[in-house]
Amino acid sequence: MADAKVIPFDDDRSRSGGGSRPARRRTGGGSGGRGDGSTAPVSALPGGRLPGPSPEAGADPQEAQQPQEAPESRESPVGEARGADGGWDRRIAGGLAFLRRRVTGDYEVDEFGYDKELTDQVLMSALRPLADKYFRVEVKGIENIPSEGGALIVANHSGTLPLDGLMLQVAVHDNHPAERHLRLLAADLVFHLPVVNELARKAGHTLACAEDAQRLLELGEIVGVMPEGFKGIGKPFGDRYKLQRFGRGGFVSTALRAGAPIVPCSIVGAEEIYPMIGNAKTLARLLGFPYFPITPTFPWLGPLGAVPLPTKWTIQFGEPIPTDGYPPEAAEDPMLMFNLTDQVREQIQHTLYKLLVQRRSVFF
Repeated sequence: MADAKVIPFDDDRSRSGGGSRPARRRTGGGSGGRGDGSTAPVSALPGGRLPGPSPEAGADPQEAQQPQEAPESRESPVGEARGADGGWDRRIAGGLAFLRRRVTGDYEVDEFGYDKELTDQVLMSALRPLADKYFRVEVKGIENIPSEGGALIVANHSGTLPLDGLMLQVAVHDNHPAERHLRLLAADLVFHLPVVNELARKAGHTLACAEDAQRLLELGEIVGVMPEGFKGIGKPFGDRYKLQRFGRGGFVSTALRAGAPIVPCSIVGAEEIYPMIGNAKTLARLLGFPYFPITPTFPWLGPLGAVPLPTKWTIQFGEPIPTDGYPPEAAEDPMLMFNLTDQVREQIQHTLYKLLVQRRSVFF
């Protein structure tokens, strides 16, 4: 495998995107009752009056023969069982319809390869138990993410393996009232790995370059970036929760050009899932990786050592920093970019310290 390299976020690289495939819409359905929308009258049983109680003594026989209102229906246990069966029938039918669309190609992907249906139905469903049950992710400040329009979420990066980005994606979608999708920017190594490349594209991830990020923001998407890159995710356990350098501020320049707010995000809990106590640099160089982690369980326990520790996570979104008030030429002002980058970094670091003080335990 070729040596991994990180493309600078402000690198103005161009890429060609594939066209989206419009999905075919299937319409159908029927209406019950009569053709004009009215309900047919109820007729008496053959040879008798409408079902109902017998007339009492002294009552008018004519009134007794008048149609009476049907009593309120009560569903029997058999009906409840049928309703449950109907729910499973709908699920099975929906699953078969999903498989049919995948086989026939009757689904949509955008110009970046993002497959919304596959992400919602498969990828999110697979990641949700990990977020809800295993890491027990607690989300704070979700109201700071706008309900519509573009926004750039800037978060710290850690954990040896990039599970924090996936948990951030689930947290935004499942906790935001509008169920917004997070489009993560990833290093080029992600798109060089087999299988991972295809899944990342389908999940909405794209190359961490300024052109793609600006395009997504202008389309009104929520974009996520972790400026620390490999320096953050591959740092030793002794440096946990100490933010690394945020690069040259390319994410600020992109937000300024798109006029999108910057939302700082602090993630606590990811640092301890794989405590990195060593780095086999020679082996990493041979494999083409930026680092090869050594943890208390990996590689000593083999595949079992790749199981992350069940730490308790907290993800907090801070107050957004607006950028739409700056003039167009502000994106080229290095001093402004430095100040905004430093402001975002300090806000994330301060929130990390605050969350660590409030945390009772790594696992609870």
